[in-house]
Amino acid sequence: MADHDAPIVVEDLTMAFGSFVLQRDLTFTVKRGDIFIIMGGSGCGKSTLLRHLIGLKAPAKGKVYYYGESLWDAPIEQQRRILQGTGVLFQRGALWSSMTLAENIALPLREYTDLSERVIAEVASLKLALVGLAGFEDYYPSEISGGMQKRAGLARAMALDPEILFFDEPSAGLDPISSRMLDDLIIELRDSLGATIVVVTHELASIFTIGNNSVFLDAESRTMIASGDPKTVLAETTNPTVKQFLTRGEASARAA
Repeated sequence: MADHDAPIVVEDLTMAFGSFVLQRDLTFTVKRGDIFIIMGGSGCGKSTLLRHLIGLKAPAKGKVYYYGESLWDAPIEQQRRILQGTGVLFQRGALWSSMTLAENIALPLREYTDLSERVIAEVASLKLALVGLAGFEDYYPSEISGGMQKRAGLARAMALDPEILFFDEPSAGLDPISSRMLDDLIIELRDSLGATIVVVTHELASIFTIGNNSVFLDAESRTMIASGDPKTVLAETTNPTVKQFLTRGEASARAA
């Protein structure tokens, strides 16, 4: 029986494309207030696991629970209700280029709420301010930097005040300074809003800076081979694949 207090529980999950099994036997819990890292090498299925969690791809086997409710066993309307409590920052921001930042944020508010246009405009400005983009309401995505686009995408992900946020490679394409600023923002949002955050990343700096829980997917064995706080995983693992992944460059010094 799934933990009804846990935002997400994954039980015995198998991910497959037809007869090809990408990952099997995935079992883990994302606890309230976690910044939970999905990590592993290229091609191991990190982003595919995210798609299973956010309702874009059904598992070949197993369960995904949100606060004790089985996502994939629920009728479509109930699935939509469950997923309205989530927000997603896609890898490239996925902002509509023909819309201003405020209009991008207003889109889900118009779709899923009965708020007036005046209130929607106020909420859009508030969300932009939360990510350090106050005054950028009328800018188009092409008029701001890549790091600012990621923050604007985050503001849109927060439009409906979700309890759970998903980030797919949030630091991809960013310079080290912008990446660190985004990491700091993720921690700040978790602490100030009480959100639970799931992050797909292979960036060691981010893994050790923001993560307090994790799962490690292995492409060769096609299953999870480690879980827990990334710093603890590094300190205690005897698995050479996990050790090699977590000790690239200066990562071991960062984790010490």
